[in-house]
Amino acid sequence: MRTAPVAPGLADLAAAPPLPLAQGLQALAPRLAPSGGRIEGLVRLSGGASQQTWAFDLVQGAGATEQRHARVLRQAPMGADGTAAAARDAQAAGLAAEAALITLAARHGVPVPAIHHVLTPADGLGAGYVMQRLEGETLGRRIVADAALATAREHLAFQCGQALARIHALPSSAVVPLGLHSGGPAAELARYIQWHAGHGTQRPVFQLALQWLAKRCPCEPAALTLVHGDFRNGNLMVGPGGLVAVLDWELAHRGDPMEDLGWLCVNSWRFGVSALPVGGFGTREQLFAGYAAGGGAVDAARVHWWQVMGTLKWGLICEGMLAAWLAGAERDVEKAAIGRRASETEIDLLDLIVPRS
Repeated sequence: MRTAPVAPGLADLAAAPPLPLAQGLQALAPRLAPSGGRIEGLVRLSGGASQQTWAFDLVQGAGATEQRHARVLRQAPMGADGTAAAARDAQAAGLAAEAALITLAARHGVPVPAIHHVLTPADGLGAGYVMQRLEGETLGRRIVADAALATAREHLAFQCGQALARIHALPSSAVVPLGLHSGGPAAELARYIQWHAGHGTQRPVFQLALQWLAKRCPCEPAALTLVHGDFRNGNLMVGPGGLVAVLDWELAHRGDPMEDLGWLCVNSWRFGVSALPVGGFGTREQLFAGYAAGGGAVDAARVHWWQVMGTLKWGLICEGMLAAWLAGAERDVEKAAIGRRASETEIDLLDLIVPRS
């Protein structure tokens, strides 16, 4: 089992942490524990382009009285001089808003890591927060196939439905002040039409999907709710008992709650177990039952529309990575490899909008 509350990327576990980061965390230790302490075992967990995630132990005392507290720092990338890296995507929630959302979600029964400290300018570590480090599996391929998680998979789709219903029920009075971006079906569709056009690529299946989505675009929801934005296998932590934590709130926004359910059903997050439409571990019936048990109301037709939209969205992300690589803006070979996966989403889109008899 991994002990990281994030979906790990290409971890660089051999690299030593930057000295300013190690020194900054050590200086922060007295604020992380009432009697102070020391930082040990600082190691990079993920290689995400937008955020960095570091695991460490906060150690208090020594010998028989020693206490270790497992922690994680989620942080905007830092430059070599220890200063915060460039600005974030305008659509992203921002790390302070993420921390506030996670704290709010915890109060309403959503399984999440506890937030222990939100970084301030005085900390000298840029934007970010320190949270609890939980134990569980985050790798999607293991979640769908590991024999040790077989029992967990029996309940996981239901638990995901419950968690989503609770997320969508979070009070607007607490969410709106966080300044998250908002967008219902029509606004999101317009954004993806513009995004695809900006890539300058010719993909007839994407054009067909955009036309399909435009013709069937549902009316705006009665009310915009908090939407997690990236609720999928790979951003969930799972243990023997099922769902341990909902992770990575970076793309949270206010929108149509059915968006989250459709995104979870995208084939790309099934990790080869396509027969189980919910993350490769469950059925729609289980997901919808859990959502109802959590107090939510499912609109299956809207979920299907958002599943098509989500499939196209992932295809556009892949397309964008390839376009950036071809333009020389991103020379990471991983971006080029992911870019080729746009063709997989074309197959998935045809299965969804032109089903075989």
